Amino acid sequence: MDTLLQRLKNAKTSQELETIRVEALGKKGSITQKFSELKSLEGEAKKELAKTLNNLKMSFESIHQEKKTQLQTLELKAALEQEKIDVSLFVSNPHKTLGHPISYTKDRIIDYFTYLGYELCIGPLIEDDFHNFAALNLPEYHPARDMQDTFYFKDSMLLRTHTSPVQIRTMQTQVPPIKMICPGPTFRRDYDLTHTPMFHQVEGLVVDNGDKASFSNLKYTLEDFLRYMFGDVKVRFRSSFFPFTEPSAEVDISCVFCDGCGCRVCSQTGWLEILGCGVVDEYVFQAVGYKNVSGYAFGMGIERLAMLTCGVSDLRSFFETDLRVLEQF
Repeated sequence: MDTLLQRLKNAKTSQELETIRVEALGKKGSITQKFSELKSLEGEAKKELAKTLNNLKMSFESIHQEKKTQLQTLELKAALEQEKIDVSLFVSNPHKTLGHPISYTKDRIIDYFTYLGYELCIGPLIEDDFHNFAALNLPEYHPARDMQDTFYFKDSMLLRTHTSPVQIRTMQTQVPPIKMICPGPTFRRDYDLTHTPMFHQVEGLVVDNGDKASFSNLKYTLEDFLRYMFGDVKVRFRSSFFPFTEPSAEVDISCVFCDGCGCRVCSQTGWLEILGCGVVDEYVFQAVGYKNVSGYAFGMGIERLAMLTCGVSDLRSFFETDLRVLEQF
């Protein structure tokens, strides 16, 4: 038995350690076989042997567990050392890149609007009810406030569901005229093949004194922007409803895959929905204390534009970090 314990202490690998354990405590192990001898003994002899075997088994298990922990630590360290990657190694054939498709698309959008004089504004990711809902004319019974759509914290704060709160914060701290865009991540309880819990939006806002900011200004700007992004496409405005704009519209472009002839991507309609827009509702201006002003706003999902402009068919490709996808850019 002393030889068995010595072998245990001298084991070099977890596999060797397991082999020794089976030899000792397996069904046909040496210690197990000794316990079977108790059947043929009686009285004091049986009691003495049982005590000796139990002590032996406890000693074996104690040494085994200590050695197992020691070997696992050493083997993990060796594996980590072997798999370590030196990120500072020189790359002899570097690839130039336009960046991640979402970042690339966001930068193109920002370039267009900042060239027109729009201010780039950034706001907090954690918002309160007023900036995310109430000031945008979303009443308490609106379905967008439901727990299944919004990530709430225990103190009634929430992860912003759109970038519109940045527009409210901008109007609270500035006076017209205002031209601004607010790109950034947003969060909703939504996950399927075409939706993710975190996604990116760019929203824009123009506010001016009197009635200088009109729907015709909005229409011209968006038509020019969409042709800047997609080339020579047709653009149409469809009447819609948003609580924070009135009148409101959704904007479509002719399908970039079939040139408007109808295909699987556009559901045979020839059109692709791109963004929403409208004239800012008077209630929103009242919420921030504005009077005698006019304005318009628009918003779009960056992932959707990236999928169309970069030819990415699966939304999940954006966050799976597959180099085969990223190397295309």
